[in-house]
Amino acid sequence: MAAAMGEIEDKLAELTQTFRSGITKSVAWRKNQLRALIELLQDNEDKIFKALHQDLGKHPVETYRDEIGLIKKSAKYALSCLDKWMAPKKRRLPLLFFPASGEVVSEPFGVVLICSAWNFPINLALEPLIGAIAAGNTVMLKPSELAVECASFLAETIPLYLDCKAIKVTNGGVDVCEQLLQQKWNKIFFTGNPRVGSIVMSAAAKHLTPVTLELGGKCPAILDTLSSPLDIKVTVKRIIGGKFASCNGQVCVGVDYILVEKKFAATLIESLKTTIKKFYGENPKDSKSISRIINEYHFERLRKLLEDPLVADAIVHGGLLDKENLFIEPTILLDPPLDAEIMTEEIFGPILPIITLNNIQESIEFINSRPKPLAIYAFTKDETFKKQIVSGTSSGSLIFNDTLVQQLCDVLPFGGVGQSGIGRYHGHYSFETFSHEKAIMQRSFFLELEPRYPPWNDFKMKFLRLAYDFDYFNLLLLLLGLKR
Repeated sequence: MAAAMGEIEDKLAELTQTFRSGITKSVAWRKNQLRALIELLQDNEDKIFKALHQDLGKHPVETYRDEIGLIKKSAKYALSCLDKWMAPKKRRLPLLFFPASGEVVSEPFGVVLICSAWNFPINLALEPLIGAIAAGNTVMLKPSELAVECASFLAETIPLYLDCKAIKVTNGGVDVCEQLLQQKWNKIFFTGNPRVGSIVMSAAAKHLTPVTLELGGKCPAILDTLSSPLDIKVTVKRIIGGKFASCNGQVCVGVDYILVEKKFAATLIESLKTTIKKFYGENPKDSKSISRIINEYHFERLRKLLEDPLVADAIVHGGLLDKENLFIEPTILLDPPLDAEIMTEEIFGPILPIITLNNIQESIEFINSRPKPLAIYAFTKDETFKKQIVSGTSSGSLIFNDTLVQQLCDVLPFGGVGQSGIGRYHGHYSFETFSHEKAIMQRSFFLELEPRYPPWNDFKMKFLRLAYDFDYFNLLLLLLGLKR
């Protein structure tokens, strides 16, 4: 352990020295690293496909959609916008400061720590890395040890493409995480669950280190009554896609449960069954289009949720478990007990509870009685109801009539609120997350305002009152002696 600690300290020392050299602040360095990252993805597609299949059983199409293609798009976007993001932003100053100019300059925090998660082991490692590079930081990347092959790939491949004095990868388990958190960083970016997030935040507080925490929560899908058969078909496909078709439900922004009126539940269940069959065939276990559970621990966690007697009675579809292959069939529950663990903890697996309500308006109160989710998905054409959801709920993001697409959009922030996270990233928001916005003001020696200095008198009080009230007309009259 002492050797591991020494290795971490040596890496941190080199990252610090590299940052202090100033090389990472240049636009040329940042662009070169982003281009190299794109090249890394292009050159190593097959290796990434293989690693993600070994770790999670992901199909290459799913891997490209959620990992390779998404990160290439993000890196290209950052590359195309970098000059604009780095440019000082002029600010128009009030007349009170005349003559003066003001601007805001984005500067890198320094040496940052990025801890990524296992469910999207390439995406969740490289997406924040893009922001850290674009902002001009040096980086220590800690991939999740649970995605073993992907962690090894990142550790072996990143030094071949990126500046190894400025970007380093450290692999290991909980002990390595603890050692990393003992160090002083200029910024920590963590993706994971709220329990570990609180540990990260506590460790960061010792050094007053700013943190971004991308956590999770129970993301609901509100399903209003839809009259059109086409609307229902599209809605169900998007819900299935947002639950089972991405890492088999092991997604922080995946649909955790559905809220629907009782009268619509039977139709919904039949539509869900039909679509699951269409996506995965008669026997989903034989499908190559569905991911497996990451490891035995999480398989057992999900099994225990389903074996709760009251929950088992609520199963209306699926429920097949294969421990040897770490496979759990897409499973639908109808009205499990609200105090059961499956309705109080994030599921993070292929189990979809349906909660019925007398009136869909009750969904707002239902959501508000629980911790703020990372995302809310609402399927409705009712514009009044949309406004009620916007104003009446709080979540990291709110998406109408689709699921998961918000994480593909570079121009919208991605992040949580409350228990679902702190901070935001993606696109320009990643650049901002890894930057300090420094205010710069320049003043002239001309025109000194004496009322700001002692000795105090009534005239100076009047001057300050008018100045702070932005009453420049009367202030001018006062200075000209035309006002008493």
